[in-house]
Amino acid sequence: MLKLIVVRHAESQWNPIGRYQGLLDPDLTERGVEQAKKLAQVLKKENINALFSSPLKRTFRTAQIIGEEIGLEPIKEEKIIEIDHGVWSGLLVDEVKEKFPKDFELWLKEPHKVKFPEGESLLDVFKRIKDFLEFLLENYNEKTVAIVSHTVPIRCLYCAVLDIDLSKFWSFGCDNASYSVVYLDTEGRNVIQKLNITCHLGDLYVESHEAL
Repeated sequence: MLKLIVVRHAESQWNPIGRYQGLLDPDLTERGVEQAKKLAQVLKKENINALFSSPLKRTFRTAQIIGEEIGLEPIKEEKIIEIDHGVWSGLLVDEVKEKFPKDFELWLKEPHKVKFPEGESLLDVFKRIKDFLEFLLENYNEKTVAIVSHTVPIRCLYCAVLDIDLSKFWSFGCDNASYSVVYLDTEGRNVIQKLNITCHLGDLYVESHEAL
């Protein structure tokens, strides 16, 4: 089996204010840097063989901090980049509610039916995540791999791992600087052993926004 450690990036500059990031590229906050350092200490015990990261600043800087602690250089991977939020990118949650009320309600209740104007759908992300998981199983089976990604690809990954519908997208917690442990089997007997672990953060923990 492949042991996969799934990490959401530490707090970015836009997370505390509830601004949709998508492919836009804010950096980590000072608290985010400290969160990543705490996370790196925990992951040092995991004997990680390879470290992949979305190329955006908030993910790659988190991965670099982890990499410095565990002695690995992060590998940039486009397939685990955040969903393209299209015209929502850069808008605050309240602005989206005002400008796109029907789409926003659909995003919270039936996210699998949303296609962001000028952006992606969950299915688009799901397909590239599935491709990446197949790549990992082919190339890193029996090893331990860590990936640093974003809320949408991570939740799509859980749906793929459990072979459940994307309508269950919001069923998984995904906080900043959290990690999960997933076992992938070549015959599909996959297991989520740990989910959204944040106890290492202590006072640095901040609950994620319900709509992000």
